[in-house]
Amino acid sequence: MDERYARLADLVVRVGANVQPDQIVSVGCEPGKEPLTRAAAEAAYRAGARFVDVQWFDPWVKRARVAHARDETLDYVPPWYGQRMLALGEEHAARIAFSGPSVPGALDGLDPVRAGRDNLPAIKESSVVLGRRLCNWSIVPCPTAAWAALVHPDLEPDAALERLWEQIEHVCRLDEADPAAAWEARRAQLETAGRRLSDRGFDALHYEGPGTDLTIGLLPGSSWISGAMQTVDGVTHLANIPTEEVFTSPDPARTSGVVAASKPLVLIDGTVVEDLEVRFEEGRAVEITASTAQDTMRTIVARDPGAARLGEAALVDDQGRIGKLDTVFYDTLLDENAASHVAFGVGFPFTADEAQAGRVNESEIHIDFMIGSPELTVTGVTGGGERVPVLVGGVWAI
Repeated sequence: MDERYARLADLVVRVGANVQPDQIVSVGCEPGKEPLTRAAAEAAYRAGARFVDVQWFDPWVKRARVAHARDETLDYVPPWYGQRMLALGEEHAARIAFSGPSVPGALDGLDPVRAGRDNLPAIKESSVVLGRRLCNWSIVPCPTAAWAALVHPDLEPDAALERLWEQIEHVCRLDEADPAAAWEARRAQLETAGRRLSDRGFDALHYEGPGTDLTIGLLPGSSWISGAMQTVDGVTHLANIPTEEVFTSPDPARTSGVVAASKPLVLIDGTVVEDLEVRFEEGRAVEITASTAQDTMRTIVARDPGAARLGEAALVDDQGRIGKLDTVFYDTLLDENAASHVAFGVGFPFTADEAQAGRVNESEIHIDFMIGSPELTVTGVTGGGERVPVLVGGVWAI
């Protein structure tokens, strides 16, 4: 098992975040993820890091707050949380995080409205640092026994964890002789798809599928990019491993229609939102229903003026490895890269041209939810009304 952690840590440090000599490296840790955190710290120091800064988040502590804190304090975020993030940006640090629910169901049984008011560990300053491209960063999944039990409840604990490890190694391409080369090849495929979309200059995309009839307006001159990003210092990094998407930030005022999530959404604190359906009018979500955590989602989307609008539209083809596993991972990093998705909240100014960057959606939140399936058809709509097939049955049509 130690060797597995070491290989996953080396992948996120060298291929994902691409840690540079003398960089400060921030690593997030949660219960059950300590072995990978330690392995990442070792890999970062081997890569020449000046200092590894570990930040801890415990969902059980959040449960205590939601359950017992005075109501008027639930929106409070200590100012040094944001100052710390901004300082990491000023230092042009590397940032590493690990996905996968650490304590599934930690907030079960609590008031969903109170739970929705506490957005931690997410903080608004993260979007500022991301939008300015100050940090090279990456997220990888971290297998844990608690997560394995959620994904594979029919298996014994040891067998469930082994199966989850095998799946993570496969989707992260750690089963390849040269994982770095494998990711370089996949990155090239995604960048080609992104260039083709950007070159077409569509005015809008129309999504049709089970429970979905949605039109998303696009900003003029917007670019579609892959998970391979570049900082202001020119450091290339894979923001997500695995990454199978190309994405852009749409016009926040021009989304209309209905959309049904094709997979469960797991919020950053582990809350599971099942059967999410959203109706948009003039860019805003005006109706939200779900079979679980409905009130939590409604509270989150009411957090600020941009929270009910879209900040991201992402397309995923059928050439990735995650979707082929036919597994619901209850983890946004994996599930969003198995299927096309959209996101409430803040967008990415770097996907827009200079004249349009100010129109990209602003918010304290960024919450992806999956809408893709083999039955989903995505059509590009030109400014003149021409309809061009883009993604049909998971296959690029452009």
